[in-house]
Amino acid sequence: MKAILMTAAGSSEVLQLRDLPIPDLPSAHHLRVKLAAAGVNPIDTKLRAKPLYYPDKLPAILGCDGAGSVAATGAEVTSFKVGDAVYFCNGGIGDEPGCYAEYTSVHEDYCAAKPVSLGMAESAALPLVWITAWEALVERVKLQAGQTVLIHAGAGGVGHIAVQLARHLGARIAVTVSDEHKSAIAKSLGVEKIIHYRQQDFVAETLAWTGDRGADVVFDTVGGETFIRSLSAARCGGKVVSLLSTPLSLADIQLARLRNLSLCYELMLAPQVMQQHDERVRQRKILQQGAQLADSGKLRILVSQMLPLSEAAQAHRLIEQGGVSGKIVLTME
Repeated sequence: MKAILMTAAGSSEVLQLRDLPIPDLPSAHHLRVKLAAAGVNPIDTKLRAKPLYYPDKLPAILGCDGAGSVAATGAEVTSFKVGDAVYFCNGGIGDEPGCYAEYTSVHEDYCAAKPVSLGMAESAALPLVWITAWEALVERVKLQAGQTVLIHAGAGGVGHIAVQLARHLGARIAVTVSDEHKSAIAKSLGVEKIIHYRQQDFVAETLAWTGDRGADVVFDTVGGETFIRSLSAARCGGKVVSLLSTPLSLADIQLARLRNLSLCYELMLAPQVMQQHDERVRQRKILQQGAQLADSGKLRILVSQMLPLSEAAQAHRLIEQGGVSGKIVLTME
């Protein structure tokens, strides 16, 4: 099979197209999936530059998100049969083969039936961002109908999915965006307040939007100074959930304490890294809910670019340049 092999840590040039054996089934509960598409995520570029979780497992195939059809099943598989269309988030962090390949193997408990209403490329773009948004807004901060939420980078991969989930939950939504194109995306998703962070102070704009109260929830997908300043954009007693590990100074911690803020972190790959089978089964259920919302017309995924598998390095370069709207997908055709 054709696959993109990460030969060493480094720049995008370490991603090489190779011919590799089709993967075996590691257990009687595994599926072999003929991949049609693989989602490309910022975490892929970080793992390529500096393997975080399994640095001793190189060379490796990156790519957590995949969609395709079941090509073979283990002897004890009960959930799927050959030919079924599936999507999943699995592998690609060094422990198991990822999805930058024509075939991969995945445990049946980590797979969900592909949304009927979405194509393979759209389905491959969805798993990591959907699970991330769900865990952050539903499980970490328990966003409620009528609450206000500020979502940073509202037209980005996680951001535009989080907007749709927040709307489904009945929240009032503000987002930060960098330009008019991303503003148009946010408007199309029904956002109430759009903040152009390059021209506007998002803290001041959020306070004005909420009558000087601050947002009930701030969802930080950016990190760094954005996370620090978000402490002042949340209401006293509010919640800030971040995807990034940003160091806090003593002054930052004192501010959060003074404002009685709840600080939460979200890493949807944690169950895979920590090999928590039950948690990964729970994530499959989140994928099932995502498929239901997509098929009912309440969730859509923006695929900004589709590139052939051979151009994985270019996909990484585009993400590292910044400013990507929605998701980039690799196709196996």
